[in-house]
Amino acid sequence: MTESNPTSFLHVERERGAKEAAVPLDLGQRVRDLRKDRAWTLEQAATHAGLARSTLSKIENGQMSPTYDALKKLAEGLDISIPQLFTPPMKSQVNGRLAHSVAGQGRQLATATYEHELLADSLTKKSMLPYRTRVRARSMDEFDGWVRHDGEEFLFVLTGVARLYSEFYEPLDLRRGDSVYYDASMGHNVVSVSPDDATLLWVTSLT
Repeated sequence: MTESNPTSFLHVERERGAKEAAVPLDLGQRVRDLRKDRAWTLEQAATHAGLARSTLSKIENGQMSPTYDALKKLAEGLDISIPQLFTPPMKSQVNGRLAHSVAGQGRQLATATYEHELLADSLTKKSMLPYRTRVRARSMDEFDGWVRHDGEEFLFVLTGVARLYSEFYEPLDLRRGDSVYYDASMGHNVVSVSPDDATLLWVTSLT
């Protein structure tokens, strides 16, 4: 598969994550999650909020819409503000997430300068995108200007020698085992300066 834009797959991953995150908030589930985060029973949470147990149960199960007074009591009982009741947690409370990538079997994306193999591609709602890259470019002339995109990036050289060109720094030669971390909104390109194509592990933030 060939793409003309070497960073277009990053935009696709970000759009995919944004669509997955754009889910309407379920107030009942949010209240239940907040209660369970505190290891409270329904009875304990109702007591803290000054509500009847049956009322809280109906709110959690979506069987009634709470009045402003009930929302205020809930927020005070949970020791949060009312807006926080309607705000999803910053971090997804997911345990044990795992994605196994078999060598050579990741999704392949090729450009004129790089050959990418996307890793952990089956894992949704990622905060970072890891990929293995074969660097085919040998000169800055092979690029159509700087590559720039949102986020931060970590580069680790697996084989060969890679040269990182960046907008604000002198060219940096990286050998096997060397790494660099940088702001990806800064213009950057990588070429191979070894006889064989250099291979890299690249990790790009998606948030």
